[in-house]
Amino acid sequence: MLRRLKGWLYLLPALLLLGFFMVYPLIDVVIYSFEEGYKSASQTFFGYGLYNFSYVLHDPFFLQAVKNTLLLVVITVPLSTGLALLISLQLSSIPKVKELYQTIFFLPYVTNTLAVGLVFMILFKKTPYSDGMINSLIHIFGGSSVDFIDGPYWAKMFVMCLYTIWVVMPFKILILTSALASVNPDYYKVARVDATPKWRVFTKITLPMISPMIFYLVITGFIGAFKAYSDEVALFGTNLNTAGMNTIVGYVYDMLYSDGGGYPSYASAAALILFVIVLTITVINLLVSRRHVHYT
Repeated sequence: MLRRLKGWLYLLPALLLLGFFMVYPLIDVVIYSFEEGYKSASQTFFGYGLYNFSYVLHDPFFLQAVKNTLLLVVITVPLSTGLALLISLQLSSIPKVKELYQTIFFLPYVTNTLAVGLVFMILFKKTPYSDGMINSLIHIFGGSSVDFIDGPYWAKMFVMCLYTIWVVMPFKILILTSALASVNPDYYKVARVDATPKWRVFTKITLPMISPMIFYLVITGFIGAFKAYSDEVALFGTNLNTAGMNTIVGYVYDMLYSDGGGYPSYASAAALILFVIVLTITVINLLVSRRHVHYT
């Protein structure tokens, strides 16, 4: 009994911190989301109900944010993971300079995301004095200028996806190169003895052995993409609704702090909807992983 009590006493500081900074805010968000007509100034409301959820789900700005976020998730997570895997396989085939290239590829990850976003904006943005470096390259190949920052939706989405892939891929390369290095080389020796084709070695040995790491990157990639906000601010500025490039997290922030903000009930409802979406996708991934992820 005394040992058990000592154990709980050791855990008490961590439990208090988790309760104060995680559990209590979560409960507060749930309460706010059901309070109808909440006013920040007077901190009053006239009842409980589902109106906040109905308002958010019918708000065109929120629907646009959901569309942007889903496109970002669907495009960037598979592409970044697949490209990272290809690069990691190539790095593993040149062990003498693998560490050097790992460092080079990892540099964008340790660079401030806002700084990288500003660089991307300079590369793609048209100004009164220049069409930008990317448009200059397009001109060389006979194409016409495209306003990637203030122009059509597809162009802005292209820049946002490219930027997201650029930012997240270094971490994935580091994880996958480490996973490839941990594969037992005896499996490859046996495959060479049997003259197994390379594609079969990859699909039957390499891919199953590193599948837990791929699954980890996919899960964290989905969660990270759904939380995207600061990257879009770096590219398109703080008024993301006007640019048509807001995300769900950006919508929550705008409801709380923007010029037209001050609506914690709407923000809380949007945050809970985001939570349900992420939880649903995570559960689906967990169910799929039971069949396709091999733990050794």
